[in-house]
Amino acid sequence: MAGFGFTPDDANDPDDSGNEGRPDFEAMMRQMQEQMKAQFEQLGINPAGFVNPFTSIFSQFGKTNADGKEEVLSITTARDTARKFVTTQGLKPLGTKEVSVVESAFEISEIWLNEATSFPASGSAPMAVSRMDWVLETMPGWHKTIEPLAAGLSSAISNLMDQAMNAQAADPEQGQPPIEMITAMLRSFIGTMIATQLGQSIGTLATSVTGAHDVGLPLLDPARAIVIPENIENWAVDLEIAKSEVFIFHALREGAVARLFAHNPWLVSYIQSAVVEYGKGIHIDIDAIQRQAQEAFEGMQEGASEGEAISFALDNGIFTPEESPAQKSALLKLETVLALIDGWSDEVVSLAAGDRIPSIEQLRESHRRRRAASSPAQQLFSSMLGLQVSPKLTREASAFWKKIREVKSVGERDQIWSGLLPTADDLLDPEKFLTSTSIPDDLSGLI
Repeated sequence: MAGFGFTPDDANDPDDSGNEGRPDFEAMMRQMQEQMKAQFEQLGINPAGFVNPFTSIFSQFGKTNADGKEEVLSITTARDTARKFVTTQGLKPLGTKEVSVVESAFEISEIWLNEATSFPASGSAPMAVSRMDWVLETMPGWHKTIEPLAAGLSSAISNLMDQAMNAQAADPEQGQPPIEMITAMLRSFIGTMIATQLGQSIGTLATSVTGAHDVGLPLLDPARAIVIPENIENWAVDLEIAKSEVFIFHALREGAVARLFAHNPWLVSYIQSAVVEYGKGIHIDIDAIQRQAQEAFEGMQEGASEGEAISFALDNGIFTPEESPAQKSALLKLETVLALIDGWSDEVVSLAAGDRIPSIEQLRESHRRRRAASSPAQQLFSSMLGLQVSPKLTREASAFWKKIREVKSVGERDQIWSGLLPTADDLLDPEKFLTSTSIPDDLSGLI
């Protein structure tokens, strides 16, 4: 996560003479608040989430959502940030011609998909949307997916508060920035920071993704296929391929994943559980925070320049950079399922297109190259979780699904989604996976 910084007050300010070598942490917090507020205002966002850092530390996290649960991640802030990013790129309304092209592409792709997967078409009709529509349609799904991360941070801060009370009671004159002040600051701004980062990521993705499921996540409820014609047009630039083929290719990908999620709703909770498991393992290193505050204050006294502003960076020492075994397991689980989804859609699209799209291999290769260079899912999870979705793993997943289909059938390939999912190791030996998960016809030997 990107760090938010603030610039200290003038070290020569006579009003600071009574600090006797200790940081004026209250002044730091006030200035941090003002600079962060200014940053949001520059984005055109109403910084309503900001509160006086000396009011109740629970004021930010006492809010509840429509379900009556405590809101730890502001969907309004995320949405406003994403909308601002999309607006700055210029809003292009959908044209009648674009809608017609998309409708034709989906009419063809849906028929072809009926032969390539056992999952029937979802109930909702596929459609074309603008970049802004994509943001608004997918935002609830993004919020549901990432909120466990914010909840994990909130829980870590609550634990920090317990430490603070114990530490201050045992040694009230510890000579370092007040731990409860640090706790109050983090708890006040953590939800806004994550929501803003999420909004920035979504706003950026809106300029490049081709559909709702281009990121391989179940973002729509109910699952349905939607594509962004403007981005598909940009995707096809420099490709000497008929536009109709490009649109059918993306309609096939979008429609395939929509069918997968529509008929396997448990995948939503499976993916979210990985984020929950990761969030639960988040730990705040108060010693690191206090060291940073002390070092920053000392640098300030030595005349640090404006460009060397104090920064409480969330990705630089405050949250332990080394994941626990449980967190590493959660990230592997998430990386593997995203690769399985992407690999499965690649196999299904290849089978559905067959020799009907002359440039199908060129389209698949172009998609692979773009994924390797800048996968939408990788962009998001790299910034939010530090997760790198391996292109190699996705290629192995595609080969795995193809082999299963060749050895068994389309139906038995798709049936795997309703059982035990293969691990990263299983992808390297599809036939061994089939043997280990198959039930023998004759069970007498097991008695």
